[in-house]
Amino acid sequence: MIAEYTWLIPFIPMMCFLIIGIIGKKTPEKGGYIAIAGALSAFIISAAVSYEYLTGDAFDAGEAITSEIEWFQIGTYTMHLGYYVDGLTCAMMLFSSFISTLIFIYSLGYMHDQGERKNRYYAEVSLFLTGMLGLIVSSNFLELFIFWEVMGLCSYLLIGFWSFRHHDGDAASANAASAAKKAFLVTRMGDVCLMGGLFILLNQFGSLDYTTMFATAELVAEADPDMLTLGLLLMFGGVIGKSAQFPLHDWLPDAMAGPTTVSSLIHAATMVKAGVYLVARAFPIYVMDGNVMLFVGIIGGVTAFIAATMALNNMNIKKVLAYSTISQLGYMILALGAGGYLWSLGYYELGALGFFAGCFHMINHAFFKALLFMGSGSVIHGTGTEDMRLMGGLFKKMKITATTMLFGCLAIAGIPIFSGFWSKDLVIDAAMAAFEHGTADGATWFIILWVLAVITAFMTAFYMFRMWFMTFMGEPRENAQHCHGESPKTMTMPLVILAIFALISGLFMFVGLADMLPLHEGMELVTLDGMEEGIELFKNPYTYLTLILAIVGIVIAYLMYVKKTINPGKFNKFGESWLYKALTKRWWFPDLYNQISWKLGYGVAKGVNYIDRQIVDGTVNGLSSAVVGGGDAISKVQTGHVQDYSSIVLLGVAVLSVVVLLIVAQLGGL
Repeated sequence: MIAEYTWLIPFIPMMCFLIIGIIGKKTPEKGGYIAIAGALSAFIISAAVSYEYLTGDAFDAGEAITSEIEWFQIGTYTMHLGYYVDGLTCAMMLFSSFISTLIFIYSLGYMHDQGERKNRYYAEVSLFLTGMLGLIVSSNFLELFIFWEVMGLCSYLLIGFWSFRHHDGDAASANAASAAKKAFLVTRMGDVCLMGGLFILLNQFGSLDYTTMFATAELVAEADPDMLTLGLLLMFGGVIGKSAQFPLHDWLPDAMAGPTTVSSLIHAATMVKAGVYLVARAFPIYVMDGNVMLFVGIIGGVTAFIAATMALNNMNIKKVLAYSTISQLGYMILALGAGGYLWSLGYYELGALGFFAGCFHMINHAFFKALLFMGSGSVIHGTGTEDMRLMGGLFKKMKITATTMLFGCLAIAGIPIFSGFWSKDLVIDAAMAAFEHGTADGATWFIILWVLAVITAFMTAFYMFRMWFMTFMGEPRENAQHCHGESPKTMTMPLVILAIFALISGLFMFVGLADMLPLHEGMELVTLDGMEEGIELFKNPYTYLTLILAIVGIVIAYLMYVKKTINPGKFNKFGESWLYKALTKRWWFPDLYNQISWKLGYGVAKGVNYIDRQIVDGTVNGLSSAVVGGGDAISKVQTGHVQDYSSIVLLGVAVLSVVVLLIVAQLGGL
């Protein structure tokens, strides 16, 4: 069975990491071709494993293929290492390895002028891919958590790649270092929550293996629902950190300080999808508590809306895409929350629709967001700036980049037949279904979330085409006038391939993708008819509402930034508008984080530092000083004169005699 070699999928990129680290400097492109070979090999094996699983008996029965070996024991708990292959695993490892391969190829052109630093870059991205693929194929939550942390380390290293000897000077280096630390610290907050949740779930289930936990979830929920709720909420804390959900969303825009290829890798194909994958993977456990799923949906909907607002007036092309990434991740979490909420109420088919919508949008987003980030990298490569105010008129000089990015914008705006149309509208439909079938409190929340999701669809279309029009249309501005033309083929060919997927990946739901994502393992087996769901979209009046709003958003962007019949300046009153300032300052979230860090974090750090220096180190240093001081005092007695030693002996005998007499007296005499 080919599935027996699933372990090779993360193992090969890991070996590439080691090879590049050892001999990469002596190879062409400083290890670039080795990294590409590793990613491509992982994709080929993923495709073979997926084909075997999807054409086998296990898939027909709605079961997973899993294999484990015993790793270690702690008391009565046994930890395992293994792989777990089901439809969700297949979908995730296919698009992660495929898009990573394209990003690595793209890196040959984008990172070509980096000299010796390319060796470190290709080693780090290979290890990063190892973390993502290992997380996907893991058979238990402990194994998943280990690869989760590998990705966290690599994201810190890659975001801070420009920390040393940046070509734009010391300020850019300091900015990259600061962004890397911020990403590391904020995501660690979520990771601590995830670790705490896993401790609770281990205590409740007696195991962290998927098969055991999914099969016994209902029994555990009945035995101790409060502890299960706490464990699930803490686990979702890890999702909030890793997938940049409100209120831990602010690290991701700053992470744009890294190379654009890193932005594509982290924020399109891999890392930020890990949190969404965790909710989808633990879905059979999450649905045991409808209130938790309601909370998940609220976080997703609020995140989608808030992030979209912050992209409306941003002038940095990469940060606009970063905000849109956060917003689209919010859509995914909203869909999973709505689906889990409906499932907990017994609406299994509608619950499966929410689950599928979240996973489907995750797949589509990976293609069109990787395309948009890599397209922005091509623009930056040609103009030497990330500021859209210095661009304009680039369509004539960069036709391939402009056309492919237009495909990405149409996809994320939800224009038929592009991929985003199908999955985004399914997400919004899931929120409406949760309103129509939910309890009183849940219905109230989900109608609010539905309204936010619809408004977000309008804002998405506006700010994405604002970006495209400012970059490629109008008169060439400062940097655009000096653009050297289209990027090399190593950069444009991945753009063309991803543009094709941005056009057609939404059609996968009609050719079996819905069948790949059934809900099973301890739950009633439910699958969706992709053709039926696609046709239903066109019968739904809400589909046309979101489509009209998206078109209106595009038209407004066109009138503002191409025809210039609408002056954007009058909406911000020359930058003095309260709303304009709020959006520019990210609703003051960075200021809030800084205040919390200084007032709370700094105080705690000072307290910990005092305990460490004065109590822990003080105790150790005090004991050592006592020993050294005692040794110095005793050493002064060593004079080398026999008379002095005799006097000491006589003094000792006298003291011992007195002690003996006192003891005898206390005992009542001889």
